[in-house]
Amino acid sequence: MDNAKDLFLGVDVGSVSTNIVAADEKGCLIEKIYLRTEGQPIKAIQEGMKRLAEALGPDASIKGAGATGSGRQLAACVIGADTVKNEITAHAVATQLMLPEVRTILEIGGQDSKIIFIKNGIVCDFAMNTVCAAGTGSFLDRKAGRLNIPIEKFGLYALQAEAPVRIAGRCAVFAESDMIHKQQLGFNAPEIICGLCEALVRNYLTNLAKGKKIEDPVVFQGGVAANAGIAAAFEKELKTKITIPIHYDVMGAYGAALLAIQKIKESGEPTSFRGFELIHRDYKTRSVQCTDCPNSCELIEIASDGEVMARWGGRCGKWAEASQNYINSGCRKM
Repeated sequence: MDNAKDLFLGVDVGSVSTNIVAADEKGCLIEKIYLRTEGQPIKAIQEGMKRLAEALGPDASIKGAGATGSGRQLAACVIGADTVKNEITAHAVATQLMLPEVRTILEIGGQDSKIIFIKNGIVCDFAMNTVCAAGTGSFLDRKAGRLNIPIEKFGLYALQAEAPVRIAGRCAVFAESDMIHKQQLGFNAPEIICGLCEALVRNYLTNLAKGKKIEDPVVFQGGVAANAGIAAAFEKELKTKITIPIHYDVMGAYGAALLAIQKIKESGEPTSFRGFELIHRDYKTRSVQCTDCPNSCELIEIASDGEVMARWGGRCGKWAEASQNYINSGCRKM
């Protein structure tokens, strides 16, 4: 990267992917990294930071960092985040910067999905999926494996269908059974794949939208937004145009970076970012039990080079507060 700038990082750690972005102080996205978490979030964060450091070059100056996603507490401790926000907030902030008029955000990731309703620039309602995988990217991944078709080509197959077959989409298990049955009846791959895309969309709208009015403009993001078959199925079901942002795959991380910019500008404080040397540190996590009260909460503890950095997971929230104080203090001993 030529001409070093003051940059802000956003890290989104999910169950399937870990996304890291760098944005300048005006909110322009400079660099993005998308990689698989593969059940090892710390390793994914370190690998992502390594790739980002290489892409930005030695003169990059990091002025702030934000964390989001299901692994946001872990990410915040590892990188030294200045702000930690949930995925709803992060996605809403990023989407509104790119499309200020947005009213509905459809987001589908590998193992979770969400819908966000916005009114007058404020999140007025939202919903996230439960344990069922039928409305997520993993649903399509498994069906692609069963059909022996690369998931990257799934959407193109769906668009070739002349008459999609109806697949039961209420449950991932039932959907697979129904898909096998339709294969045995002789339906071709494009018809079945198009039916699977429409089944996922029906499941998503039934479980998340729950009859609520979906208003234009509608934005579709998350890794599954790359699937043209799903986008087409949404447009067919909703009878409206769907907008897919250019950075659809890293919108959570982008939102975290934007929130970091806001936090640093408002506070005027120096960043808590630990620096890219974090990629060389050794991190370990373990389960511990809090004995401070009868609740006996199970906590997650993270330590680096033998020093306890943070604990979280208790009901009262005191450990999360202590962890944030640790980060804000420049990562000195808790």
